Amino acid sequence: MAILLGSIADDYTGASDLANTLTKNGLRTVQTVGIPDPSLALPDVDAVVISLKIRSVPASDAVAAAASAEQWLRQRGAGHVLYKICSTFDSTDAGNIGPVTEALSEAAGGDVVLVTPAFPETGRTVYLGHLFVGGQPLNESPLKDHPLNPMHDANLVRVLTRQSRNAVGLIDLTTIAAGPGAVKMRLDSFRTAGVTAVIADAIFEHDLETLGEVALETPVSTGASGLGLGLARALVRSGRISSGGATTADAIRPVGGLSAIVAGSCSKATLHQLDVAERSMPVLRLDPERLLAGPDEIATAISWAGDRISAGPVVVAASAAPETVSRLQSLYGREASGHAIETATSIIAAELVERGVRRLVVAGGETSGAAVDRLAIPAFLIGPEIAPGVPVLRTIGNAQGDMLLALKSGNFGGEDFFTAALAMMR
Repeated sequence: MAILLGSIADDYTGASDLANTLTKNGLRTVQTVGIPDPSLALPDVDAVVISLKIRSVPASDAVAAAASAEQWLRQRGAGHVLYKICSTFDSTDAGNIGPVTEALSEAAGGDVVLVTPAFPETGRTVYLGHLFVGGQPLNESPLKDHPLNPMHDANLVRVLTRQSRNAVGLIDLTTIAAGPGAVKMRLDSFRTAGVTAVIADAIFEHDLETLGEVALETPVSTGASGLGLGLARALVRSGRISSGGATTADAIRPVGGLSAIVAGSCSKATLHQLDVAERSMPVLRLDPERLLAGPDEIATAISWAGDRISAGPVVVAASAAPETVSRLQSLYGREASGHAIETATSIIAAELVERGVRRLVVAGGETSGAAVDRLAIPAFLIGPEIAPGVPVLRTIGNAQGDMLLALKSGNFGGEDFFTAALAMMR
């Protein structure tokens, strides 16, 4: 299998977001969970998105995991590798965006890397190096308070500089509006100056198309799914996509079985989606503090769901209001409280699958990663889009047999996302 575009995603929901974007823009795409086992038979595709969990781990671990994934992708023909990050640039001053970007650049020969989290379709834009969310600077938006990687600085040049060894540049909107030639000239000047990474403005999709065309001529780029859109369209325009385009038909074939929703995200969007879901299906809201105290709350959830799931979909949620999350983090520590909730929700998801669930929706990036890992799902085919950034996923090589999943980043989807997702998963 020779691939044209490789990607390393820093979490699982971000990976499915990118895979969805690549598929919508004409690339046959598969999402793997980690580096695939040699025994796993993957279909012929144009792009492979390797899902990792490296957003919130120590920078050295993130660099090592990304380097291994990059090597696997290069060995299978990938001429360009996109390091897929969150569109809110979630990171700390220790990394991991800067260290991984520099490591991938060095592995590919040390070329300058275009970096942009812009994705106008989801309201993320970059202007003069500053990240905006729905027209608000990131540090003034509701998304500034990520439970693991809070973001209180919208100036991405400044953010990336704090976590990089080398200088960080900026390509502003005026240069991008002048077209690919102007962007290439600016990149040349940064190469001469020894700059490793360059934040790029983007307000509209055509800005991303310009950046994608330029980035495709370099070995590495870093960005959100918007940059994936630009790369995919550049590949299609180049005539290098030989198939009739991507199709989602195979991924959406019915699987039957029971259905369930497991939520760990504490985002405002997910909390509202749970309120809406409660109007049409049973919802169990777990006590996060009891989850931290021991296994009793997990056992209660499994028993509760087992009594109801044969009658229709159920929702088990460990989501909590921001003030509750802050209190638990102050009592137990950020990592310990997050790990406890991820472990609990993944155990519950696995037990529900053991009881016959074959259609599973998971809300929250860390929650999704923990659930997929516990279920040991090796890869996914990409199905149709449920909401921007969230496709239906069909398992490949799954020990439990065919399943349909939706892995939702906390802030994604409309208020009726859960019912809409289940309606598409038969």
